[in-house]
Amino acid sequence: MQQNSRFTRFWQSPAIRGTRQLASPRLWYRQLTAGQRPLPACIIAGAQKAGTTSLFDYLSGHPQCAPSFTKEVHYFDDAFGRGESWYRMHFPLTEQRRLCFESSPYYMFDPRVAARVHALLPEVKLIFLLRSPVSRAYSHYQHAVRRGHESLAFEAALDAEPQRLAGEHERLLAEPYARSDMHRWHSYATRGHYADQLVRWFTLFPREQILLLQAERLFKQPAEAFAEVLRFLHLDRWQPTSFGSSNQGRYQEPMSAAAAVRLRQEFAASNERLFELIGERYDWS
Repeated sequence: MQQNSRFTRFWQSPAIRGTRQLASPRLWYRQLTAGQRPLPACIIAGAQKAGTTSLFDYLSGHPQCAPSFTKEVHYFDDAFGRGESWYRMHFPLTEQRRLCFESSPYYMFDPRVAARVHALLPEVKLIFLLRSPVSRAYSHYQHAVRRGHESLAFEAALDAEPQRLAGEHERLLAEPYARSDMHRWHSYATRGHYADQLVRWFTLFPREQILLLQAERLFKQPAEAFAEVLRFLHLDRWQPTSFGSSNQGRYQEPMSAAAAVRLRQEFAASNERLFELIGERYDWS
């Protein structure tokens, strides 16, 4: 009877409700041992389409690291209502010497996440990859097209973006457990205003807990950029056998010159605010 009651509590717990089709002995074991599982010491929190998957893969091979079972846990945005035990279920049972980490690039953009992360993990190390907002916007758009989320041409999607996102930021702040597909899928240009997003994190976390890494450095000089990440995390020097690019999608066609000019003009002032905020300039031509 006691065993049945324990199973009932597990089956009805917030960690399992809504994901019962995934219930299995392995998932049950993770839930029962959740209290023994460490929370992450590092989060790769964004930006989307800026190399987060590649960095996650590189770190996953490091002998001192213990990655989450899935790259994008999405606890602090989509699954926050499921509770801390659900979050812990996504990390392995490991000794303290190994650094647990995850990567959910929507964290950077969701206006609720910085405060949630700080409340649970005030000493966590945060990594933000910042890609040219022009190329990031088009990569995001192509990703949405491949996933079936976008049917408009690129410049038409940029025209529609303000209306699509109207009120969504405010709604997310007002409704703690709300999800906005528009905010997630169609924020091509808006996500490129990095200073507006980083201020939320800088207000809560000391700068020594934050690493800003230009994505183009990771793309072009991966060994050097990865070594900087290891120094930031106080990990031993190590390299994967190869620095391949992960999650790189093919474009149906290159971005038009007109769209590139339009976006460079839109981001000119925003980039200046970013460079002033971080005390560094990136060569985003």
